[in-house]
Amino acid sequence: MSIKQNWYLVSVLFLFSAFLTQKKGRLAIFESITSEVDENGQAYSTLDKLIKATTHRLTGSENGRKAEEFAFKTFQDFGYSNTTYLPFETESWSRKSVTLSLVPDNSDNFREVEVVSLAHSPKAASVTAKIVNCKDGLESDFELIGEELKGKIALFNINIQYPDNKGKANLHRSEKTALAIKYGAAGVIIANSVKGGVLLTGTASATGELIPIPAVCVSYESGRYMKNWIKDETHILAQIEMLNSFKPVRARNILAKHKGSTKYQEEKIIVGAHLDSWDLANGAIDNGIGAASVMDVARVFKKLSLKTKRPIEFILFMGEEQGRLGSKALVEDLKCTGAIDNIGLMINLDMTSNILGFNAFGNSKLEHLTSTFGREISTVDKNYQNLNTSHAGLHSDHQSFMMEGIPVTRPNKKLAQKAQDCYHADCDTFDLVSEKDINNNVKYTTMMLFALANADKLPPRKTLEETKEYLISQNLKEALILGKEWFWKE
Repeated sequence: MSIKQNWYLVSVLFLFSAFLTQKKGRLAIFESITSEVDENGQAYSTLDKLIKATTHRLTGSENGRKAEEFAFKTFQDFGYSNTTYLPFETESWSRKSVTLSLVPDNSDNFREVEVVSLAHSPKAASVTAKIVNCKDGLESDFELIGEELKGKIALFNINIQYPDNKGKANLHRSEKTALAIKYGAAGVIIANSVKGGVLLTGTASATGELIPIPAVCVSYESGRYMKNWIKDETHILAQIEMLNSFKPVRARNILAKHKGSTKYQEEKIIVGAHLDSWDLANGAIDNGIGAASVMDVARVFKKLSLKTKRPIEFILFMGEEQGRLGSKALVEDLKCTGAIDNIGLMINLDMTSNILGFNAFGNSKLEHLTSTFGREISTVDKNYQNLNTSHAGLHSDHQSFMMEGIPVTRPNKKLAQKAQDCYHADCDTFDLVSEKDINNNVKYTTMMLFALANADKLPPRKTLEETKEYLISQNLKEALILGKEWFWKE
C-alpha cells in the first residue's frame, strides 16, 4: 500500500472515529433532554398559567399586552436575562356586532342564523342580496358561475366537499374570499366543515388589509340548510349587518437569546411560535401549545447548559392570526439592517402537538438532516416516529422567512380530532391539551434543535431567482398572487 493510500485510509478512519464520538456525545445529550422533560417538563403548567392570566390573546388588546408581559417574564424566570421586546406598529382588527338574516323575496318573514364575523371585514357593512351557492369556493367553482355572482352573496364551504372537486387542493379562506371579490361578490358566507354547531373565525383577507365586502362564517348545519333552501326557493335574500374596529396599535414580539460560538454567528437559528390567538376562546391549541413549547425548549437549553455552535433566538410572535404581522415586521427590520443575512434556519411551531417528524418544505438537504438526526432521536425515545415530509405551505410565521430564501421547517403533528375540530372556534380551550403530547413537543424539538445547531453544515440560503423557482415548484405562485405577495415580474 502506498503512502498516499495509507494517508487516505488514516484520514477516513479519523473522520469516522470523530463522527462516532460526536454521535455518542449527541445521544448522551438526547438522553439528558428526555430525562429533564419527562421529570420536570413545564410547558403544560406554563400554558395553564398563560391562559388564566389572559384568556384570549388578541393582538392590540389588553389581553394581548398581558400575554406579551407573561412571556417576557417567563423567559426571564427561565434564566434569559437578555430577553427583549421587539415592538412594531400595525393596524389590528376586532369584532363588534354582526347579524345574518335570511329573507324570502317580497316577504316580511325572516330567519336569523347564528354567525361570526371573519376578520378584516369592513368597519361597517349592510348588505342585502341574493345568495349564490359557490360550492367549495375554488377558482373552477367561481368560473362556472361567472357574471351571475356580481352583486350577490357567495356561499361556499371551508373545505372540499363536492364530488367534482375531489382530489383538488383546497384554498385558505382568505384566498377563497379574494376569488369571490374578484368575481364581483357583495358578501361572503363560509360554511364550517365541523358538525355540532361549531363556528370558526379567522381572517378573510389575504393581505392583512380590510376587504371591501363583509365576510362571515356559519356552522356546517346552517350551511347545509341554506344550500337546500336556496335550491328550493330561488329568491332567498341574505341580510348581513356588521360593525367592526380596525385601528392602529402597538404590539411586541418577545425574544430570548441563546449564545453560540463566535465562529457561527452568521448562521443563527430562529425558533418561533405565535403567541396571539383569536377572541372566541382561549387559544389553547392555536397556538398556546406552540408558544408554551418554545418557552420550555428555551428552559431546557438553559437548565442543561446546552452548548451549540450556532446562536439560537427563541421568538414569540404577535399578530400571526391577522396576517403574520409580527413575523413580517421582524423580517422587514432584519432586511433594513442587513441582519437577514445572518439567519441560517427558521423552525416554526404552530398548533404543534405530539411531534411525529419534521417537514423540510421541499428542501432535500434539510430533509436529509432531520431524517438523520431523527433516527438518533428514535433510538433514545422509541415513541418518536421520524415521519418526515418535504412540501411547502403558507399562512404561518415561517412564510416571511421562506420568501427570503431562508430554509424553514416545522414539526409534523398528530393532533386529536376534537382539537382539530375546535380550530379558531369557541371550543379551543385548555381541556383539549395533553400534557404528554406537549412534553413530546419539547423533547423532540429540543433534540432536533440541538442537533441542527451543531450540524457541520446547514442548507444554503436560496437566491432570489432560486426562491422564485422553488415557490413555483411548490405550487404556491397563485396563492401568493392572491395575497399580493408575489414579488417577481413576469
